[in-house]
Amino acid sequence: MMFSISFKLFVSKLCLFGFWRRHRRKVIVSVGLLGSGYTLYKLYGAHKQRLLDLEKELEVERETNELIKAQLQAHFESIQRIADSTTLPYAIHYLQSRISQDLDLSNSMQRLIQAKSQPSLLTKAEKVELWERLKILGFVKLVLSLWAITLLSLYIRVQVNILGRHLYIDTARKQGSSLVLEEADQFDKHGEQEFLATADYLSSYGMTQLIPSMEMAVTEVLKGKHLSDTFNAPVLRETIMQILDRFVSIDGPHHWVTYLVPENAVAYKRLTAASSSGLEAATTSLHPDIDKLDQLMAEARFVLSSEDFGSVVDISLRSVVDALVDEMGFGSLLPSGLALAKVLPEVSKMSLLLLEEAVRNKFIQVVRNLPAVQLFYTHLYANMPIVA
Repeated sequence: MMFSISFKLFVSKLCLFGFWRRHRRKVIVSVGLLGSGYTLYKLYGAHKQRLLDLEKELEVERETNELIKAQLQAHFESIQRIADSTTLPYAIHYLQSRISQDLDLSNSMQRLIQAKSQPSLLTKAEKVELWERLKILGFVKLVLSLWAITLLSLYIRVQVNILGRHLYIDTARKQGSSLVLEEADQFDKHGEQEFLATADYLSSYGMTQLIPSMEMAVTEVLKGKHLSDTFNAPVLRETIMQILDRFVSIDGPHHWVTYLVPENAVAYKRLTAASSSGLEAATTSLHPDIDKLDQLMAEARFVLSSEDFGSVVDISLRSVVDALVDEMGFGSLLPSGLALAKVLPEVSKMSLLLLEEAVRNKFIQVVRNLPAVQLFYTHLYANMPIVA
């Protein structure tokens, strides 16, 4: 019995050995295929899981991006509202007060009116001198108001785009983190308002240099024009443009930037602090983020000094001059024109209209609606270089 079992096992081994010899390659291939299949199955499962995880991550990232975009848009619109509803109206009000104070024509006008009823009050030479002074200061006030309101409205919009662009870049750099927008924003509300507040620099400090330069330009252009000369719409338009061109050429094409933007943040902070609280406060009240404010000012000067912005300024000024001349109504009332002496009261009135509050100011709307201006700010927000 034992022999029989042993013999059967021996025969079975021979059969298996023979089977293995005959089908060895097939067995190896089959086992290899089974192993590979199992490995591929495991790899496919792992890959599928990774894809699912990646899809979840992408979905979370998309939701985060949408949230960030919505927060950015809301914050950018908030900055624009601050500029339109607070910064620009306040800057115009302050500008109007400064121009009215520094270029007050009422005293000269009053003396001439009194001389009509009291001829002995003024000599002929004194009357001529007063009229000449009114001629110069009247056009200084008109052209300065026109230039200032145009450049101020353009500059404040530049500020808004600089802040918005910085906000976008800073947030984009941190969107992979768990920080919310308020924490990621390096430009807090105080910093934004401080930069926007430099819109008052023109009225507070730039006007000191701006008025003499504008008066020099007006004097040179009007020196050959007499009070009896006829002024019609084309002559008035040409005269204003000549004054603007002469003004720009007096100190160089970009010198006027110094009237709008402080030279640097440290000097600006010391200047504003000294004027309000004394020298000691000027030394101690510098904002800790003075470098950031200086960077923002540098970028503002860079944009204002660019060739593209120069083209926008030129288009804007010409459009405002056209709107101003049309508003004065020379073409419809007296196509042949008026004597310059009779034009001067209208010139004085238009200065006030140019500095009307922002909501009702039609000249600011003229600038905002220019396609070239809208295109400039679109490119500025998308492609503005960061100045180191």
